[in-house]
Amino acid sequence: MTEGQPAPTTYSEVLTMTVTLHNIEGKGAPVGFSHASAARGNLIVHVAGQVGENDEGVIAEGLTAQAEQALRNVARAFDAAGAAVTDLVKTTLYVVGWDPSKFDALVAGLLAAQVDHPFPDAPLTLIGVQSLFTPDHLIEIEAVAVVDG
Repeated sequence: MTEGQPAPTTYSEVLTMTVTLHNIEGKGAPVGFSHASAARGNLIVHVAGQVGENDEGVIAEGLTAQAEQALRNVARAFDAAGAAVTDLVKTTLYVVGWDPSKFDALVAGLLAAQVDHPFPDAPLTLIGVQSLFTPDHLIEIEAVAVVDG
């Protein structure tokens, strides 16, 4: 804290961090993510792969619903570890049988979750996979956050 500035009054003011998002010069700006992020903070939070399953173990129906639930689960995992979605620095999506025809369904689910949890456009990697740990799961989302505090 700089001398002369008031003391933080909320938990979120205490837990601030610096993340800058970067894109490659001369390359078209990506939509919905950045090419790189640089984070400075004291706590790194790694969220294990979250799937489209609710607290009762019910798997959502279809890619859109599973993507929404999985991203909501990432937000909850961040919260449990003392991070916020705004602390996100990297996301990896694993999508079963990925092909471009699934793009609209995937994005619809991710955007639906962001109504309540507005994630920044941090670097994102999408990997098509043959299967996940059960045949009913269509997406798994891993995420990393950096928190100062």
